[in-house]
Amino acid sequence: MLKKIITATAGVVLVGGLAACGSSSSDGAGSSSGGGDISMGFAQVGAESGYRTANTESIKAAAKSAGIDLKFSDAQQKQENQIKAIRSYIQQKVDVIAFSPVVETGWDTVLQEAKRAKIPVILTDRAVDSKDDSLYESFLGSDFVVEGEKAGDWLVQNADTSDTDGDGTIRVAELQGTTGAAPAIDRKEGFEEKIAADDKIDIIASQSGDFTRDGGKKVMESFLKSNDNIDVVFAHNDDMALGAIEAIEAAGKKPGTDIKIISMDGVRDAMQALADGKINFIVECNPLFGDQLMEIAKNVVDGKKVDKRVLVEEGTFDQEQAKAALPDRKY
Repeated sequence: MLKKIITATAGVVLVGGLAACGSSSSDGAGSSSGGGDISMGFAQVGAESGYRTANTESIKAAAKSAGIDLKFSDAQQKQENQIKAIRSYIQQKVDVIAFSPVVETGWDTVLQEAKRAKIPVILTDRAVDSKDDSLYESFLGSDFVVEGEKAGDWLVQNADTSDTDGDGTIRVAELQGTTGAAPAIDRKEGFEEKIAADDKIDIIASQSGDFTRDGGKKVMESFLKSNDNIDVVFAHNDDMALGAIEAIEAAGKKPGTDIKIISMDGVRDAMQALADGKINFIVECNPLFGDQLMEIAKNVVDGKKVDKRVLVEEGTFDQEQAKAALPDRKY
């Protein structure tokens, strides 16, 4: 995919992992703030998770601090809503458009429209799968493949303690993110690449929970009914992991002990669950990149050269690291 080529070849800028974010709440489509000389149209995925809420607050607070007039829309996890919002921003003749794509494909037409209108586009958090990288100026976000690799590495390194029933096979139930979304595709790829090193590890069930807590709970309930020997849950985000914990406890099992849980994002509720021993390992996906987005936007509008690929600095957490991080956690 194009995004992987860019990751390997373009310049990289690292963003601090825990920059403070604002506390403004998520507004409806078309809301604005900032009142500055630069106008930005931002089309958010939705409010499906703690990560997304923190990301929205960071972007709104950063726009206000930077004096950028932010026109914000919530796509409610629907690509057609994002496309509609982007076209609205084009009609409004904003200075720059930024968005976090719901899915990877199907963006070329609307991005061509923005290009013809001479409005630069910045991708955030998620990439698009396009052969034409001139359709956007920069992509600011995580490397989801690497995140999946970190999760897989942990499982391989902790294989002995993850075989909870001691039968020599580690059976993994995977809670996937939204079908077609970059983090769901890439996290799965990275995880599978790493666990291939240990033939005792086997993914026995895999289904989308759509990155939501309710989705994770429902899918986990289904997994538990059809599989009574699950050793590990690999959740593509914290909200699904937290939903899975509810289902595991309702089934009379102990999360973190009877069934190990690997999760991603690092939101406060999940970090607390990790500190409490209900989650075993979290790979961070840092949502607090609003300040960096505004810096890129200003440079783009000023005609300055920006890196095509900008990575966010992120870490991983075990139980003791979560306990240490919680007092200062910003989301």
